Amino acid sequence: MQRRTLLHRTSREVGALATAALTLAALAAGGALATPATAAGATSVSLYPTNALTVPDAGQLTGRHIALPTAGCASVPACGLVARLNELDGFDLDPRLALRFDGPVAVGDVIASTTVTGAGLTVGIDRVVYDAATHTVYAHPTHQLDPGTTYRLDVSSARGLPQGRSYFSTLSAPDGLLDLRCALDTGRAYREAGIPDAQRGLTIDAVVPTTGLTLRYNAETDTTQPLVSTDVPVAASGTVVFGSYLAPTWLRPDRTLEQKPTGEYGPVALGAERLPFVLSLPAGRAPAGGWPTTVFGHGFTRTDGDVLLASFINSSNGVATIGTDVVGHGYGPRSTWTATVGGRATTIPAHARGIDLNGDHAIGLVEGSSTLPDGAAAAVSSRDGLRQTAADVMTLVRAVSRGLDVSGSPASDLRTTDIGYFGQSFGGIYGAMVAGSDPMVSRSVLNVAGGPITEVARLSPSFRPLVAQSLSYAGLLNSSDPAKVGFDESLPLRGQPPVLHPVPGALAIQQFLADTTWLDRSGGPETYAPRIPKDRTLFQVAFGDQTVSNPTAYTLLEAGRLFERTALYRNDRVPATAGTNPHGFLLDLRTFTGPAIMAQLQVQTFLTTGVITDPDGTGNVWEVPLRRQVLLPLNFTSPTFP
Repeated sequence: MQRRTLLHRTSREVGALATAALTLAALAAGGALATPATAAGATSVSLYPTNALTVPDAGQLTGRHIALPTAGCASVPACGLVARLNELDGFDLDPRLALRFDGPVAVGDVIASTTVTGAGLTVGIDRVVYDAATHTVYAHPTHQLDPGTTYRLDVSSARGLPQGRSYFSTLSAPDGLLDLRCALDTGRAYREAGIPDAQRGLTIDAVVPTTGLTLRYNAETDTTQPLVSTDVPVAASGTVVFGSYLAPTWLRPDRTLEQKPTGEYGPVALGAERLPFVLSLPAGRAPAGGWPTTVFGHGFTRTDGDVLLASFINSSNGVATIGTDVVGHGYGPRSTWTATVGGRATTIPAHARGIDLNGDHAIGLVEGSSTLPDGAAAAVSSRDGLRQTAADVMTLVRAVSRGLDVSGSPASDLRTTDIGYFGQSFGGIYGAMVAGSDPMVSRSVLNVAGGPITEVARLSPSFRPLVAQSLSYAGLLNSSDPAKVGFDESLPLRGQPPVLHPVPGALAIQQFLADTTWLDRSGGPETYAPRIPKDRTLFQVAFGDQTVSNPTAYTLLEAGRLFERTALYRNDRVPATAGTNPHGFLLDLRTFTGPAIMAQLQVQTFLTTGVITDPDGTGNVWEVPLRRQVLLPLNFTSPTFP
C-alpha cells in the first residue's frame, strides 16, 4: 500500500535545481547585480530573488513569468520541478533570500543592512543562515509578502558592506482558488460539469435518530477484499442525516489542477463528483426559517463522521452541523455506513473519496489526496487536493443555501443564510483557504491550524518521518541522530539566532523545502490569511501542539494579523493531560467535560453571536487573546529538532 508524503522530489530534480542555482549565482556574480564595494573586505554582492530570472508574459497578472535556468537538465523528469516553477508568475511570498558576497562578512552587519520594500512597507530579515564557504547569507523576510507585488531587496553600505539592490515580483498565489469560487458564483463551473440547476442542492440517503444509534463505518481498503468495519462514536443528539451533493471537480487523474496563466480565467471543470455529507440536526422541530447551520471540516486521515463529535454542543444548542469528506479520504468508493437502531440495521452509501492511485489494489488512508511521490507531478503534493477540497466546501455552502426538507414540511429544516464554518486541524487549514476566499461564509472558527504545509510536516513528530522519506528518495538524508529523524536542516525558527555553521547537507535540504513551499504556496492557508475578515473569524490554538506546531500557527496568524482573534488552550496547565499532545482536544469527548466542551461552547457562541468568550473566565487554562510571542517556540521538550 502506498505511503503518502507531503513533500516529494527526485534526486535528479534536486540535481537540476542545484545546477540552476549555480547558473543563477554565476549570472548574478558576473552581471549588473554585482555592485562595487565602498569598503575593504567583500567587494561585491549578488542578490536573489531577481526579476532578471523572469521573462515578460502578457498573459500573467504580474506581466511576467519565472524563467529559471534549465542548463544541465537532460530529461523531463530531471527538470520537472524547474518546469513547474517556470509556469508561475512570480517568486514566493516568503522567499528564501540569497545574498552572495565575494568575501567574508559579519552576519550581524548584513542583518542590520538588509531590507525588503514594497506595498508601502519595509521589513527586515530573519531565519538567517550563513554559508562561510561561499560567503552567502540566506534569510527570509520578517513578514509574509503580498501576492502579485513588486518588491525591492536592498543591502545598504551603512556598515561598510557592498551596496546591492534587486527587484522581484511575487506570485499571484490566491488567483487559482479565487477563480474556482468565481466559477461557482457565476454558474460556469456547474455548467461545465454538467450539473443542472435542479441538482445543485442536497440529496438525502437516510435519516436516523441518535437515540439508541450504533454506527459502523465499512471501509474499502482493498479493491479485491471485503470491507473493513469499525465503530464510530456518536456524541451528537437529535437526528443524523446521510446524503450527497454534486460538486464540480477540476482535479486531473494525477491529482493536479491545470496551471492556467493568472491573467486568464481558471481551469475548466472536468466533470461532476458526487460527494458525501453527514448532517447533525438538533432534536425537535426546526424553528421558523430553519436551524442555524454551520459546516464542519474534518482533519487529515479522518472522515465526515467527525461531524458527530464536533456537533455535540451545537446539537444541544439548536445549531445544525454538516460536513463532507476531504479529497482522497474515506477509503474506496465501495465504503458504506451501517446505522443500527432498535436492532434494525440500515446500509448507507458513504460516497467515499479514496482511490487506488498507484494501481496496487490497496486504498490507503488518504490515497488520492495528493500526487504520487514520483513522476512529473510529484512536487505538487497536496496543493491541488487542498484547493479542490476548499472548492468542495464552497459548493457545500451553496447547496445548503438551497435548503433541505428533512421533516416533510414545505419549509427548509436548514437556515439558508448566515452559514458558518469551523474546522479542526486539516479542516482548519483548508478552512482558512475558504475563509479567505468565500464571502458566503458568515463566520469561521479555525482550530489548531498552521502553515505552510512543508513547515507543518518538518516540525511535527508525526509527519517528520514522511519528510525524511522524501529526503531519502531525493538522496538528501544527512543525519544519523534518531532525534532528528534522519535529517538536520540547520534552519532556525523565527526569532532564533542566525545559524553560522550549517551541518553538511543542510543547505540542500533548505533549498528542497524552500522550492517545494514556493510551488505549493497557492495551496497553503497562510496565503489566504490576509484575506480573512478579522471581525468574522476566531482561531483556537493548543500550546505545545505536536501535530501542527506552534511556530506554524504563528506564521498563519502573523500573515493575517490575527493574533487578537485567537484563543490559546494551555494543555500544560491541565494536570490530567499535561505532557501529552493536545492537538485533538476539540473532539476529545471521552468524559464529556473539560477542554473539548469549553472549546465547542466557544465555537457555538462565536458562530451564532460573533462574540469571542474566554472558555474558563478568570482561569489560566485559556488565554484570550494570546500573547503572540508564546507561539514562537515549539513548546515541547522532545524531540530536540530542528
